[in-house]
Amino acid sequence: ESDTASEISFQFNKHKKTPSIGSHSSDMASVSSVSGSVLSVYSGDFGSVDAQGTVEFALDYDEKNREFQVHVSQCKDLAVVDEKKGRSDPYVKTYLLPDKARMGKRKTSVKKRTVNPIYNEVLRYKIEKMVLLIQKLNLSVWHNDPLGRNSFLGEIEIDLASWDWGNRKLNWYPLKPRSLSAVNGVDHRGVMNLSIKYVPPGSLGKMGPKNPPSGEVHIWVKDVKDLLQLRPSGVDSFVKCYVLPDTSKKSYQKTRVVKRDTNPVFNHTIVYDGFHTEDLKDACVELTVWDHEKLTNHFLGGIRLGLGTGNYGISVDWMDSTQEEVAFWQEMMSAANEWIEGLLPLRSL
Repeated sequence: ESDTASEISFQFNKHKKTPSIGSHSSDMASVSSVSGSVLSVYSGDFGSVDAQGTVEFALDYDEKNREFQVHVSQCKDLAVVDEKKGRSDPYVKTYLLPDKARMGKRKTSVKKRTVNPIYNEVLRYKIEKMVLLIQKLNLSVWHNDPLGRNSFLGEIEIDLASWDWGNRKLNWYPLKPRSLSAVNGVDHRGVMNLSIKYVPPGSLGKMGPKNPPSGEVHIWVKDVKDLLQLRPSGVDSFVKCYVLPDTSKKSYQKTRVVKRDTNPVFNHTIVYDGFHTEDLKDACVELTVWDHEKLTNHFLGGIRLGLGTGNYGISVDWMDSTQEEVAFWQEMMSAANEWIEGLLPLRSL
């Protein structure tokens, strides 16, 4: 687990399996086995009507059980989603921000054919009070569609640092439209500073230790700025790297952990060999940043570098590179043996 350089062989072959000379190789994983890679696990909801109505709830923190409780009572005068049938089937959903994936979502039951649903349910989060106080509560109301095209009915966001914890009474709050950041898909999770380089096979002259028989992709992870701070002490972060579709241990690399720093410096270089120029069209370098904790690591954000055109003609959900990420990869492909520098925003889906 060096913080200076790691080298790994990556074998791209559609049919044949011919290991690269002088190194071990890893066979390509099947497309189906990697279609749910890490950036794709956070699904969203779709569709919306104009937000209206109110929601009644109360907040409490159970010191004994170290549990945050959201008492969802009821909603009134919600928007009608299916105007022909004059119905909405609403439910309430909550997240803790800034990292909604970390603690997960909580949902009430669905109440059918009503714009005035009564729930009287408690949504619970096991979380330390100090950590809770740097979070925001996002509470939203949705119409449940059997086909999964759920419609947004309104939301409210509460900064828990300024919440009056002596107030345990049920109160009414107006539901608001989605925030501009949510509508525009803005999800700021920090920015990664990195450089990449492609060394084509035989491009450095005679074969030898410095001139591999197959091409190499070099990835230099320099630093990350403005990571999400999940607890008062900061964040203990590290970067994982895979070259998809290979998610085997041989493809996996990671940096050291940088402790208590939302602007960690890694200076870690990874070299993947086994690349031929045509493979660059079908490969995807996935770099993800994680917060390290004893029991589990928490996803902070990531980038995917590739052309986003599919894997050997097959559409896969990890081929979702943004325009910025695609342009970065294209620049590397067109400038052999040159370091291409980039500053790319981390994201989740």
